[in-house]
Amino acid sequence: MSITIHVPGSLRDYCDGALEFSLSATSLLDALVQIERRYPALYRCVCDETGAVRRHVNLFVNESDMRILDGLETALNPGDVVMILPAVSGG
Repeated sequence: MSITIHVPGSLRDYCDGALEFSLSATSLLDALVQIERRYPALYRCVCDETGAVRRHVNLFVNESDMRILDGLETALNPGDVVMILPAVSGG
């Protein structure tokens, strides 16, 4: 079950410069576990020490925020795209 992880420019240094990469995952949690194994520095940017997604990071499955889906239990299907979107702030 291949899904695509899309990585924003600000986090590409943590995954060898990849714009995107593929994983075989059945849920968002499963994808994060695999990201932790493959790119631990990227994982630490996305999740805190408890494994929760950091407050300033948004994860989208296709075009839907995981928070309005089933959170980390959101099921993934072949061809799905998971987008990592850190919040941008400033003044």
